[in-house]
Amino acid sequence: MECVSSRIRNTAGKEIIKEKSPLVEEPYIHPTACVKDSILGRWTAVGARTEMRETVFSDYSYVMNDCQIIYAEIGKFCSIASHTRINPSNHPIWRATSHHFTYRSKFYGFGEDDEEIFQWRRDHKVTLGHDVWIGHGAVILPGVKIGTGAVVGAGSVVTKEVKPYTIVAGVPARVIRRRLSEEVEASLIRIQWWNWTHDQLAEALEDFRCLDAASFAAKYDLFGEILEGKDESLSSKPLGGAFHVQRG
Repeated sequence: MECVSSRIRNTAGKEIIKEKSPLVEEPYIHPTACVKDSILGRWTAVGARTEMRETVFSDYSYVMNDCQIIYAEIGKFCSIASHTRINPSNHPIWRATSHHFTYRSKFYGFGEDDEEIFQWRRDHKVTLGHDVWIGHGAVILPGVKIGTGAVVGAGSVVTKEVKPYTIVAGVPARVIRRRLSEEVEASLIRIQWWNWTHDQLAEALEDFRCLDAASFAAKYDLFGEILEGKDESLSSKPLGGAFHVQRG
């Protein structure tokens, strides 16, 4: 595999070269990461010491180091910074105790686990649209849906739905502002560039780099399929060439 090099300095100030391999179509999973019972799309990456379970992780999305993701459906081109937590486990606070000996009973020699609790957690999955950026150390609570193009600020705790192309931050997270105008948002959703082929993305790379969102939308909206301003659900389109990961 071809490598690119980055120049860094050690503690003595001496410059050294660190080799870094580019991604390939097959998902990259760091050797220290744990991915189990999940579906990973093409050109995806999972960073060091990250745990991912029962999750759909779509094309071109990446998650950095030291994250935990469970029971989630994550769209394409999502950027997830380090130390984030997506769908941390809720506890059964209606019981006399919220401690997990009542449902992880095998750990304590009390017999079989209570599978209803785990199914209850699965039923409250987290959903991220496409092109979502989750900042460092953010927490996305169970059942939350984050729309396409949204941004979650570092350290935020997201407790409720985030609309598409909205920037939120804080504890609990609140709306800071729109990322783009409603007109540009509607145009990008019609274009659905996240469904373009690898070749189409490469061809448009210079426009992604040089045009602002409004100019990009004006150039490409003529070719977008009209969806009446509504994004398609992630589940409506199967991942092409997805990779099923069942190991720990």
